[in-house]
Amino acid sequence: MLQIRPARYSDAEAAFDIRFQAIRHQCISVYTPEQVRAWTQVPLTEAYRASVEQHYHIAWWGDVPVATGLIDFQSGELGALFVLPAYMGTGIGKAMVRHLERLALEAGLTEIHLDATPNATPFYHRCGYQGEAEGIYTSPSGLELACTPMRKRLIG
Repeated sequence: MLQIRPARYSDAEAAFDIRFQAIRHQCISVYTPEQVRAWTQVPLTEAYRASVEQHYHIAWWGDVPVATGLIDFQSGELGALFVLPAYMGTGIGKAMVRHLERLALEAGLTEIHLDATPNATPFYHRCGYQGEAEGIYTSPSGLELACTPMRKRLIG
């Protein structure tokens, strides 16, 4: 059974691994091997652990952490949506998006936005996000990647 809860400091390693596996599995189809390596070959830092504890939500299937996501209540940005490859296509990503949207609504946000990787753009369209133009996402490490900036108005 799927359970989504706020992440804890102790969840940082699981979140880091989910991110690593998801990027390596899905994004290799839209980015060069060099880009994927640069994106995933960053160390697990104390700053990342603190960010997980402060901002992330984590989805569990039984006792297995299977997905992450966050909503920044200040900027209205949805991000860090990653699902373990073995659980992709099962509805867990959509459940996480709905969970984060509900939290955003409860916090008084009327619109949220995100930068979708090219492979994830169709998924976000199915979740009701709009956006077609190509953009550039700059990762915290400075890596620039093609993305699709997307938005969604939230209805309570």
